[in-house]
Amino acid sequence: MFDFDRWQEIFDTIRKNKLRTFLTGLSVASGIFILVILLGFGQGMQNGIRKEFEADATNRIAVWTNVTSKGYKGLNPGRRIRLQNGNYDYITSVYADQLEYKSEQFRVRGATINYKEESGAYGTRGVSPDYQQIENQNMLSGRFINYADLQTNNKVVVISNKIKRELLKEVDDPLNEYLQISGINFKIVGVYKDKGGEREENSIFIPITTAQNIFNGSNKVSNLYFTLQPAENFDKAVEISNKFTEDIKQYLQQSHTVAPDDTNAINVFNALKEAKRYYTLTDNIAFFFWVVGIFTIIAGVVGVGNIMLIVVKERTKEIGIRKALGAKPWSIIGMILHEAVFVTAIAGFAGLIFSMALLEIIGPNIEIDYIVNPSINFSIALTMVFLLIIVGALAGFIPAWRAAHIQPIEALRDE
Repeated sequence: MFDFDRWQEIFDTIRKNKLRTFLTGLSVASGIFILVILLGFGQGMQNGIRKEFEADATNRIAVWTNVTSKGYKGLNPGRRIRLQNGNYDYITSVYADQLEYKSEQFRVRGATINYKEESGAYGTRGVSPDYQQIENQNMLSGRFINYADLQTNNKVVVISNKIKRELLKEVDDPLNEYLQISGINFKIVGVYKDKGGEREENSIFIPITTAQNIFNGSNKVSNLYFTLQPAENFDKAVEISNKFTEDIKQYLQQSHTVAPDDTNAINVFNALKEAKRYYTLTDNIAFFFWVVGIFTIIAGVVGVGNIMLIVVKERTKEIGIRKALGAKPWSIIGMILHEAVFVTAIAGFAGLIFSMALLEIIGPNIEIDYIVNPSINFSIALTMVFLLIIVGALAGFIPAWRAAHIQPIEALRDE
């Protein structure tokens, strides 16, 4: 039942103590505001990291080599290690049941790319057909490299949408056009788009067998790429992936006579391992944000409790008169709690609305590495406000209980 007199009394008290009420509400609103903003940016970090890993297959494993940093079995440090087709064949044979996609890569260095009068500086990569899935590339037209291209050393090339726009400016359909790589004609059979954006579209792809034969690659390989079969859960996938990377690193060290503790010669990047590391980091950051935000809210709630104690002190005589006239203890408690809940609710919703509006306006426009579209689930934010109201009511309960048990004669003597 709506009690008009009760509400009028609350508003009268607020009007008489505008500054005190404002500062109390500000402390509560700032607590909700800070918590929502912190959680929003925590979600933004998770979105950013997820986007970074979506640029390539999330379970991608990449292998590359460098020079040895330690002598081993009579061999001096400083040897350059070069992967070979035999290394790729061995790994894909021994671990065939574990592999989902696989590709070797040969980098053609110093190649010039021309289309008629246009030229550009782009990377030229000799790859296998599975490279498309490993790099998460979508074909806009045509096809990617296939196994028939490998077997027959076809002079075909796949270009990116960016390269099509920059080199083949006036060509609507680039398929079957010819691109020159270091003066040799290659037929364009496909145009791809990379999920990682244009920064990942600075390369053209040709069959690895063609690249090795034409550009003096012999049996040399620059990189090896693998993805593993899906596992039953993320932790299991990380465990299998870690085991696989350790096994192939050990094999490559033995194959190329590299010291087991040489961390420079054979390098293996495990995307799942990195993903787990980043997700663990963001979970820890999110936990820290929760702790900071909750303690900020607690500070605001404590402020509500302190203000209610002051209110009780100031209205001691009034409360004594009410009790002398027959007011029940619970009506006194209700009067104090009503004001505490009202101030907490208004301030909490004000902080929520302002913080959500701020995230909605600036979130989509934030362009920072590893932070994408900071946001928070509205139901979670709303739940926090209701919990805040409940805690605010509890904070006001102690002063209210004290007020309800004031003896009328003592209250009337209070100065």
